Amino acid sequence: MEYEYWLACIRGIGGQKKVRLRECMKTAQAVYYIEETRLRKLEFLNEQEQNKLIQAKRQKGFADDYRRMCEKGIRFIPWFSKDYPERLREIPDCPYALYVKGSLPDMGKKRVAVIGARRCTPYGEKYAVDFARALAKCGVEVISGMARGVDGMGHRGALMGGGKTFAVLGCGVDVCYPREHIGLYVDILEQGGGILSEHPPGTAPFAQNFPARNRIISGLSDAVLVMEAGKKSGSLITVDLALEQGRDVYALPGPVNSAMSEGCNRLIRQGAGVLLSPEELLGEWELREEAPLEDGAGCAGKNGCKNEKMLESAEKLVYSCVGLYPKDIDQIIRETRLHGREVLEHLVSLELRGYIEEISKNHYILSRS
Repeated sequence: MEYEYWLACIRGIGGQKKVRLRECMKTAQAVYYIEETRLRKLEFLNEQEQNKLIQAKRQKGFADDYRRMCEKGIRFIPWFSKDYPERLREIPDCPYALYVKGSLPDMGKKRVAVIGARRCTPYGEKYAVDFARALAKCGVEVISGMARGVDGMGHRGALMGGGKTFAVLGCGVDVCYPREHIGLYVDILEQGGGILSEHPPGTAPFAQNFPARNRIISGLSDAVLVMEAGKKSGSLITVDLALEQGRDVYALPGPVNSAMSEGCNRLIRQGAGVLLSPEELLGEWELREEAPLEDGAGCAGKNGCKNEKMLESAEKLVYSCVGLYPKDIDQIIRETRLHGREVLEHLVSLELRGYIEEISKNHYILSRS
C-alpha cells in the first residue's frame, strides 16, 4: 500500500488521470518503476504531468511517511478499495484516495449535507442546529465542512441529536481548521463520526483546496440543505456540484431584506425544495425518530450537548436554560429558581470549560466554537 500512498500524494496530476495510470500499469508499484521511454508514450499524460511523475519517482521516504500516518490512526482508502464510498466513486471527478480519521459515512443510511455561510446570522445558526439535530435523531448522517458558521452549527446539531456527523476538510485530517473548532473536531470522532480529506496528512489549509472539497461533501450526500447563503456565497458552488451529481437541493427561505438569505431565496425561485420545518422534511422522506441511545451515549461533550455524565444536576439545570439566543443572568435565575451566587458560579464554570459564551456583560449563549 506504500506505493499507492506515493501515487496518491503526487501533486499536479488529477485523480482521474491517476486512476487511468494505475489501470494501465495494474499497480502503483508498477507505476513507480515505469521506464521513462514507456512513460513518454502514455498520451493521456501531457509533458508537464509526465515530468511530475518522473520527479516523484526520485522521492524517498514515502514508506516511512505511510507508516507514520498509520501510527496516527489515519486510514488510507484508495478509489479501488472496497471501503471507498460507492456513491463518491460515481462522481466524474472523484478523489483518487481518501484519508480518514474515525469512520466513513454509512452508505446504507440517509446522508445529508448541511451547508451555508461562514458569517451567518443567528437565524441561520438556529435552523442549522434545529434541522441537523432533528435529522440525526432519525438516523440521518450529517456531512459538512467544519467551517465557521453554518457548517459548525450543522455538525453540532447532529451531535446534539445523538447522531454521527462527518467533516470534509480542505487540509490534512490531522490539521484542525479553523483551530477554534478543536473541541468540535474531537467530539465528532468521540461520537463515532469521521474526519475526511483527499489531501495527505500535514497539508495546510490552502484557499484553493476548499472549493474542490465541496464536490466530496455533495458527492457523499443524498441531499444538500442550504441554511443561509449570500448572493455570491461559496455554498452555491456546492449546490452547482450537487445538481451535476444528481443530488436533491433544499434551501431555507429567509427575510427578503437579508443579504445572507438572498442566495437561498434565489435557489427556491429556481426550483430548490423549501425547508419549512424539520418535521415536514422528515415527513417527505418518511423518516421517524430512532430509539434514544442509553447511558447518555451520543452526547457531544462540551460543545453544545447536555452531557449527563459530565454535568452535575444544578449545573445541568443552568446549562439547559442557555440557548442560541442571548439570555441575561436575571432570566436564568428566574428560570432555574436557584440563588444568584450559585447560578453565577455555574455560569463561570460552564464558560471556562467551553460549554457557553458570554457575548456581552451577563448575557450568555451556547458555545459556537
